[in-house]
Amino acid sequence: MLLESVSPIAYVWNLPKVKRILAKQEADGSWKYSGKQPAVYPPHHYSLVETFKRFRILVEKYCFDKTNDAARKAAEYLFTYQTDEGDIRGFIGNQYATYYTGEVLSLLIKAGYGEDERVEKGMQWLLSMRQDDGGWTIPIITHRFDRETQNRLTSEYAAPVEPDRTRPFSHNWTNMVMRAFAAHFRYRHSPEAWIAGNLLKSRFFRPDVYSSYKDALYWTRFQFWWPNLLTAVESLLALGFTGEDPDIKKALDWFIAHQSEDGLWNVSYNKIAADGGKPGDREWLTLAVCRMLKGYSEYHV
Repeated sequence: MLLESVSPIAYVWNLPKVKRILAKQEADGSWKYSGKQPAVYPPHHYSLVETFKRFRILVEKYCFDKTNDAARKAAEYLFTYQTDEGDIRGFIGNQYATYYTGEVLSLLIKAGYGEDERVEKGMQWLLSMRQDDGGWTIPIITHRFDRETQNRLTSEYAAPVEPDRTRPFSHNWTNMVMRAFAAHFRYRHSPEAWIAGNLLKSRFFRPDVYSSYKDALYWTRFQFWWPNLLTAVESLLALGFTGEDPDIKKALDWFIAHQSEDGLWNVSYNKIAADGGKPGDREWLTLAVCRMLKGYSEYHV
C-alpha cells in the first residue's frame, strides 16, 4: 500500500500465530470444535463451521492459497460438503444456506480455485437461487414458520425448503453472497452481479426487511465474517462501482468521518456490539479499510 518492499509470502505463512492455527489441523484438512457439541444435524456440523473459521483467517488475513498444503487440504475438506445441486450444505442442518455458500466460495476463489468446476457449479447454484427482484435471502426465512417448526427444520434432517421468490431480497445475505461474485474474475462482470450490487447499495444504513440481523446498526459492526458496510463496499468496488456513485460516496464519507484520532477504526460503532474486539482486531480492520479506500482512489475527499 505504501509501495515498500516486503518479505515473500512464506514469511507470513510461518508467523507464530499461523503456526498455532496449523498445529491443530486434522489429517483430513479439518479443525475440530473444542467446545460442547449439542446434538444437531449433521453430526459433523461443528467441524464444518470450525474449518470454515480457520480457513477464512488463513485466506483473508495471511493470504494462503492452494499452493500451500494446509490450505489445499482445508479447501478439499470444505468441498466435501458440496451437494449435487452445487451448494455448501450443513451450516443450518439440511437447509439451503445461500449466505454461507457465497462466503465459502469467495474464500475458495481467493485461494486459487476460481476455475475449478466445483466452484463453477456453486456459482451457478447461487444464480439459480435469486429472488424475483435479483437479490438473495435465506430461503427458509421467506416463509413464516413458527419457532418450533423452524428449529425442527434446521436441527434435524429435513428436505430443504424452497424459497418464496416473490419475497424481497435481504441486504444482509445478499451482501454475503456478493463476496463470491466480487472475488471471481468472470462473475464480477456479470449483469446479475451488477443488478444485485445496485440493490445492495440502495439499502445502506437501513434496516433489513427480515427479522434476522434486522437492525440498521449492524451496518457498522465490523466483526467476524458477518455482513457490514465494509464488506459491501469492498464487493461493489470489485464489481466496478466508483466513489462518484451517491450511495458509495455516502458510505465512504462515513468511514472518513469515523476514523479515530489514533488513525484506526473501531470494530463496532453501535450498542449491539460495543466491545473493542480481540487484540489486533482494530489493526486488521484498519488495514482492510485502507485497502478499500485506496481502491476507490478516484474518490476525492
